[in-house]
Amino acid sequence: MERRKFLKQISLWSAGALAGIPVLNLTGTLHAAQDDHPSIFVATGKAYEQMVQDLVERCGGMAVFVKPGDKVVVKPNIGWDRTVAQAANTHPDVVKTVVKLALDAGASRVKVFDRTCNDRRRCYASSGIKEAVQSLKRSKVRCEYIDDRKFIPVHIKNGKNIQKWEFYKDALEADTYINVPVAKHHGFSRLSLGLKNIMGVIGGMRGRLHFNLAQNLADLNQVIRPDLTIVDATRVLTRNGPQGGNLADVKTFDIIIAATDPVAADAFATTLFGLDPSRIDSTVAAYETGLGQMDLDKCRIQTV
Repeated sequence: MERRKFLKQISLWSAGALAGIPVLNLTGTLHAAQDDHPSIFVATGKAYEQMVQDLVERCGGMAVFVKPGDKVVVKPNIGWDRTVAQAANTHPDVVKTVVKLALDAGASRVKVFDRTCNDRRRCYASSGIKEAVQSLKRSKVRCEYIDDRKFIPVHIKNGKNIQKWEFYKDALEADTYINVPVAKHHGFSRLSLGLKNIMGVIGGMRGRLHFNLAQNLADLNQVIRPDLTIVDATRVLTRNGPQGGNLADVKTFDIIIAATDPVAADAFATTLFGLDPSRIDSTVAAYETGLGQMDLDKCRIQTV
């Protein structure tokens, strides 16, 4: 099924013109198959905004991903009432720069949001993300709270564990979806990276998903595949994730990763924790589902 056809189904269903729930029926994802030898770009330093710009440029430039008039979603982790120093959320400078690049490429609208775990107003404020996005003073961008009325059920015909789940309409309808997770420790999944960030655009009782989480994430990531993944590993929560709170658990890595292959991005980010990608069940499940490449020997890793 083509992405455009699936999005038309969503539009018809949400408008009441289609009785049946939209069905995702495909062997891989909504997007074109990934290269078996994807590129992973890695930048190191303190100038986070410039690093993001350089990474996007090496990926081909934002114009490759965002066409004039596109509706864009930039999806960071804003799940926790934690400050930048505590490293539980995506760094606001990274988010701000991605938004700016999308706007400069001609996006008609850029939306930034997350389904938070703590109080949403405190999360958006403490993370610094809302203030950073608003500082752009651009009318075409909104850092908005999730509206529970906008979750849409989607059938995942090829899901192994999950055949139906609710997804956020704005994420489904985006012309361009840019995933901007933070790399950190996670008590259930060992690490929280790009694939785990899908949790912020789904409805329902997310706690249920932590049983057999790896395959559940692989099933969910069949529905929304990011056009670009930018992993924030500037300040990294190495213990007591995903919420953290103790600054002693945070290490400064000053690294940002970019890739069009979400599995490859996660695989490389895993190595920053001294782990092999094969040790992260969600990465393995996503690879076996056909969502991307996890063998770093087959990836083109380039420093920026």
